[in-house]
Amino acid sequence: MGILNATPDSFSDGGKHVSVDAAVARARTFLAQGADIIDIGAESTRPGAPDVDEKTEMARLLPVVEAVAASIPLPISIDTRRARVMRAAHALGARMMNDVSALRDDPDSLRTVAELDLDVCLMHRRGTPQTMQQQTDYADVVTEIRDFLAERVRACRAAGIAAERIVLDPGIGFAKDLDGNLRLLRGLDALQRLGFPLLVGVSRKGFIGTLTGEAEPAARDPGSVAAALWISARIGPAILRVHDVGATVQALRVWAALDADGDPDSRKG
Repeated sequence: MGILNATPDSFSDGGKHVSVDAAVARARTFLAQGADIIDIGAESTRPGAPDVDEKTEMARLLPVVEAVAASIPLPISIDTRRARVMRAAHALGARMMNDVSALRDDPDSLRTVAELDLDVCLMHRRGTPQTMQQQTDYADVVTEIRDFLAERVRACRAAGIAAERIVLDPGIGFAKDLDGNLRLLRGLDALQRLGFPLLVGVSRKGFIGTLTGEAEPAARDPGSVAAALWISARIGPAILRVHDVGATVQALRVWAALDADGDPDSRKG
């Protein structure tokens, strides 16, 4: 999953793909590099990010979605918390909603996803971007996040969302410190046992910077690729949400070819 930020303030590449032309060019690069899906967002959710109102989010997002959908033959996911944004993006061709609030922030989002028969990614997060890094204490991070995601699955099923539409995201970097992130990644197999596909986003995250001493997010791609390979070795196929599609796909294909099954595309991500 290639990350396409239509925002001026994302932690890694804010402002680079705000214009429609730049966004389409980036999406074309993702396609050429082997991406399977494009995730477009217009509200930064980095720690400390300010709220973006719905009108601003739509103004940033919808022209990009329309242009990418018309130009690029890849499925489109939308990184949003708002039901009206979901409806508008779906009308332009988006089929998946990637909600950092797990369909909690907007009371209409459960009904919207069910009514439109959308794929949905449910992510774990405590608090808001302004408060989440003050909420990193867990008695057992893997168990608590597994239980949270299981509860959100039940809410989705009760709202009429089909089980095969649901994807789960542990929310690496969202209300987790270094120890919590590492414990959670090591415990991905416990989340996998819930029976739903996993989406994991580690690309350029702060914990990689902490481990490597690299302060600049865009310089964390080697660590991000290493994490992607480790995740694939740990749990097999997963949706990997990444900034550097080319390096990640190349590394995964080489690793898969060297793996016992010898199928270069078996764990492409």
